[in-house]
Amino acid sequence: MVEAFVGTWNMKETENFDEYMKELGVGFPTRKLGNMTKPTTIISVDGGVVTLKTQSAIKNTEISYKIGEEFDETTADGRKVKSVVSIEDGKMVHVQKWDGKETSLVREVSDNALTLTLKVGEVVCIRRYEKVQ
Repeated sequence: MVEAFVGTWNMKETENFDEYMKELGVGFPTRKLGNMTKPTTIISVDGGVVTLKTQSAIKNTEISYKIGEEFDETTADGRKVKSVVSIEDGKMVHVQKWDGKETSLVREVSDNALTLTLKVGEVVCIRRYEKVQ
């Protein structure tokens, strides 16, 4: 099921990202930079290990994990979180927990489009990506 997510994805548009970052506790200077970037996400799978790379002009991140297994992650904004990624109803659901808080990053693929829905508290952010051919 992870194979549907494999590929290189360029972000085309984003909604409510500043509010999402604000709810996470990200400071103004970092939010300003975050709002200016249009990251590329590269997802690959090798022997059951998923690697997710996010590249932008400002910061590159990379995480590797096995579906359903908890792992330690340092987010692009510097949070140290416990993460687990699962596949639910064809969606890749990534949950991060830290300091009694939780956020979810849900990826859904339809044709050559990937929609990333970010939620923390009542704040929802949508980021849309297009697959690189």
